[in-house]
Amino acid sequence: MAANQDMKRVVRQSKFRHVFGQAVKNDQCYDDIRVSRVTWDSSFCAVNPKFVAIIIEASGGGAFLVLPLLKTGRIDKSYPTVCGHTGPVLDIDWCPHNDHVIASGSEDCTVMVWQIPENGLVTSMAEPVVVLEGHSKRVGIITWHPTARNVLLSAGCDNQIIIWNVGTGEAMITLDEMHPDVIYNVTWNRNGSLICTACKDKAIRVIDPRKEMIVADNMEEAMTVNEMDTSNGVLLPFYDPDTNVVYLCGKGDSSIRYFEITDEAPYVHFLSTFATKEPQRGMGYMPKRGLDVNKCEIARFYKLHERKCEPIVMTVPRKSDLFQDDLYPDTSGPDHALEAEEWFDGKNGDPILISLKNGYVPGKNREFKVVKKNILDSKNTENSGPANKSKSGAKLEEILKEVKSLKDLVSSQDKRIAKLEEQMSNIAI
Repeated sequence: MAANQDMKRVVRQSKFRHVFGQAVKNDQCYDDIRVSRVTWDSSFCAVNPKFVAIIIEASGGGAFLVLPLLKTGRIDKSYPTVCGHTGPVLDIDWCPHNDHVIASGSEDCTVMVWQIPENGLVTSMAEPVVVLEGHSKRVGIITWHPTARNVLLSAGCDNQIIIWNVGTGEAMITLDEMHPDVIYNVTWNRNGSLICTACKDKAIRVIDPRKEMIVADNMEEAMTVNEMDTSNGVLLPFYDPDTNVVYLCGKGDSSIRYFEITDEAPYVHFLSTFATKEPQRGMGYMPKRGLDVNKCEIARFYKLHERKCEPIVMTVPRKSDLFQDDLYPDTSGPDHALEAEEWFDGKNGDPILISLKNGYVPGKNREFKVVKKNILDSKNTENSGPANKSKSGAKLEEILKEVKSLKDLVSSQDKRIAKLEEQMSNIAI
């Protein structure tokens, strides 16, 4: 009896101790995809409850595939792509507030934002909704603000971070003197008030981007250290704030290691490793609202091989068919807490949470036209003060004049064509 009590003390109780990973069957993979060979350390894959996007090899510029989640099996070589960049695409990220909007960063030094049709691409897309120009070297990191609409961060090999208002196409904040070397990664905190960066100079910086100020740097004393054999390459971390589980996927490695984070020492608890024979070229991570709650799925990864994308499902074994409240606390939903202008003015907003009790059903055409509409609205009605109203009035007058002159031009061309037709008929006679 005493021995059993001792065992209970030794074995830490956790509902995630038995989480297991499983690759889906072959017919649920995305096959015959030429995954990008660019030597860059981003994940090369972005997923949401509607689409999986994968950066691919492309001749004559950069391109990525956008596939509806159910479009599994062999992907035809002629399948349409998003192909507006003139150099290889290095990073992609789905907007958390609109499942049809995706941003991309490229070696061509630009950031582009795209609006994907309801059922995916029918023809290749070369025209973005907006092009964001401001970096002087390739753009390797793209990440949307978690709670403010139309706020996008990009980081380039010019060691600069730019935060954009996508609605107006403007660079609102430029952080250009904080990093002496290449920025490897940038992440927002949960409400998007701070960012954390990893840099080639081996320093981690926590930055308040609106104050343009480093609030923590070079955290030399680690709370805990876990040694891992990762000789093959960079680790891609994915953190789930709902369950406090962190997943580490080695790029060029063939495993996913996962750990539980707690408030008490030793803080980081190794759970298990999911390993396969094939190394991964990249990895996509499904937002919580895209998971199957009926199967106790707590994470889903999209592993990129050389020629395919393979979903991997992480499950907590449970016998009950009832909804497991402890596995699925309310999670970040698709609604934004703030408009871009509010965030740039200094406001913060926590994620708007949703229940997954009945599963998440993606809305059809959700905010489908908002980005384009927003660009026009923001340009014409920004702040809507008296000065801006007069600016808007002047702009409207200018447009009306232009329309009138175009009408006059069409009218004179009509007369000219009529005259020419008359002359031609006379010649014919």
